[in-house]
Amino acid sequence: MKKSTKKVIGVLGLSLLISSTAFAQVGGKGERPQGPPSVKQILKDLDANEDGQISLKEAKGPLKKDFKIIDTNEDGFISKKELKNAPKPERKERPRN
Repeated sequence: MKKSTKKVIGVLGLSLLISSTAFAQVGGKGERPQGPPSVKQILKDLDANEDGQISLKEAKGPLKKDFKIIDTNEDGFISKKELKNAPKPERKERPRN
């Protein structure tokens, strides 16, 4: 696997983790999330002007750092389609104690 692909996978994984943590805190129930947030939830959390896209100004953390990699059509925005087509993060197994 190419380095850039691994980097995108890691970035999206971390971004999803950050978003899901924030989403769980907003719920106030203290429950663990059932999985990574949907593309719809990511857009809801980051799309401040509600135009259906994430601009570089709206992006946060690793998503902002690797914005150019995820913005495949290089229009300056990450669309719903680009989020859907982004490589999924690889899950690492947890060490058993």
